[in-house]
Amino acid sequence: MSENREAQAADAETAPPSTRKEIIQGLNEDLAREYKAIIQYVVFSSTLKGAEYGDIAEQLKQHASQELEHALEVARQIDYLGGNPTMKSKEAEYSDDSKKMLEIDLRAEQDTIKNYRERILQAERAGEFALSEKLRGIIAQEQDHEIDLKDALGLR
Repeated sequence: MSENREAQAADAETAPPSTRKEIIQGLNEDLAREYKAIIQYVVFSSTLKGAEYGDIAEQLKQHASQELEHALEVARQIDYLGGNPTMKSKEAEYSDDSKKMLEIDLRAEQDTIKNYRERILQAERAGEFALSEKLRGIIAQEQDHEIDLKDALGLR
């Protein structure tokens, strides 16, 4: 067993069952948000109109791939903690307006970042340090997505 897996096993054994249940519930909410992000990025990257959005459309395709990686990692962590990963997505939003699409994605990223920050604190309070480290890696990419969207919208 690798050192990382051993650390995760030790963490999972020390967290009280009720705390683990709360973390699993929160992670399933996070997973549902990741599914929503994948859907929106796939659709928006294909439907953005206007020369000014050419670069961001390519970035959205990359974001979709990264969100899939996040979903896979979150599902893995849920399973590791003894839960069942959700198969339900948060409801995806849509607009025909390219700027509005990016604003929808920006709000979603900000919401996701806020929730991952809460989940990191929750994991650390429960002694789930390996989980909090995994989530830190995810949140770093989510913040990069936020920066890309703000740049595309001229907000930075």
